[in-house]
Amino acid sequence: MSKIATTCIIDDDPIFVFGAQKIMEMTDFSEKFIVFGNGQEAIEGLKPMLSSDQPFPEVILLDLNMPIMDGWEFLDEFITIPREKAITIYIVTSSIDPEDIKRVKEYDVVNKYILKPVTVDALKEILEDLKRAAS
Repeated sequence: MSKIATTCIIDDDPIFVFGAQKIMEMTDFSEKFIVFGNGQEAIEGLKPMLSSDQPFPEVILLDLNMPIMDGWEFLDEFITIPREKAITIYIVTSSIDPEDIKRVKEYDVVNKYILKPVTVDALKEILEDLKRAAS
């Protein structure tokens, strides 16, 4: 796997989203981006994709601290949605709280905990993870 077809970014910080998309474009990380400003928007946008033939993001970059529905609430709701497609979620946050790092291990759908900002090396690591998983 050299490039991800679709990446979903769930984050309420437009500066982070802009920067992450620019780095992804520079590194040829993803063909397409879907962006949601909070977990509720993401659930409402992703649910119909899961129950149809629409292309679904292979990777979700999820912030923890957002208004309306935070990352934890998103994860709790997301894991209840029946799905056949493989989805990899990466927590991308500024939180260095050891409790957050410990808590994220409770979710099988979460692959890694990445501290902001997203770097080129972090994106390369994600691609390597996905390549290993596909082998």
